[in-house]
Amino acid sequence: MTPSIDKQLVARRFSHSRSTYDREAYVQRQITEKMMRLLTDTLLAEGVSCSEIPIRFGHIVEFGCGTGAYSRLLLRTLQPETCLLNDLCQEMKEYIEELCDGHAVRFVSGDAEALEFPEETDLITSCSALQWFNHPSTFFMRCRHTLTENGMLAFSTFGPTNMHEIRRLTGHGLDYLALEELKNRLSPGFDILHAEEEMVSLSFPTPLAVLQHLKQTGVTGTEKRIWTRSRLHSFCEEYTILFGDTDGHVSLTYHPIYIIARKKTI
Repeated sequence: MTPSIDKQLVARRFSHSRSTYDREAYVQRQITEKMMRLLTDTLLAEGVSCSEIPIRFGHIVEFGCGTGAYSRLLLRTLQPETCLLNDLCQEMKEYIEELCDGHAVRFVSGDAEALEFPEETDLITSCSALQWFNHPSTFFMRCRHTLTENGMLAFSTFGPTNMHEIRRLTGHGLDYLALEELKNRLSPGFDILHAEEEMVSLSFPTPLAVLQHLKQTGVTGTEKRIWTRSRLHSFCEEYTILFGDTDGHVSLTYHPIYIIARKKTI
């Protein structure tokens, strides 16, 4: 049995990295922009006009809002009547405070797997958060119950190749779900409107720079081992051998997955 993710540890890691996240999380920022583009393109393909898009999503929930990069795109593009922003870390509120007015846009901290979202929500959405969930299938069915007729669930997450370099060298990493597995888990309650995946390879000058990048984005959320001098030396040596190029740089792979699904009438 796969061990449960320690959500308190994940929250602490993201809380500690919140001041550096926006600067370092360039892949995640690109993902938010692509997610919004895919969401609007999907609506247009279904015959919704540009002027009707804000009307289509009057009530929105975003889980795992973090420092608000995707939140700002949602509010600017979709202009919802109400928007609930949620994150595991209470401390993220300081980064989205200016977006909240206490009624139309509000922030609620807590584990999205345990929260009750508002009934009659038109869109539940997220970028780069679902990989931290322990029971995604249960969460999908809860979302279906909350959504309006024809309501949508749109999210990005990461697939099995994500940060494979780190897993190879440390034996540690999340148990990411593959695209087909996510579609299978969604299929009882949703029709898949769009699903795709991609690989993004980043280049760093040294393995130490990779570790610093991961620390500053908080994505080391479940790593508990101590980095001793000998462990760090061995890690850097092996990383350079296995994932270095002729210029002496090393790679780190991200594996984003994007899914847009509509509530199925059962």
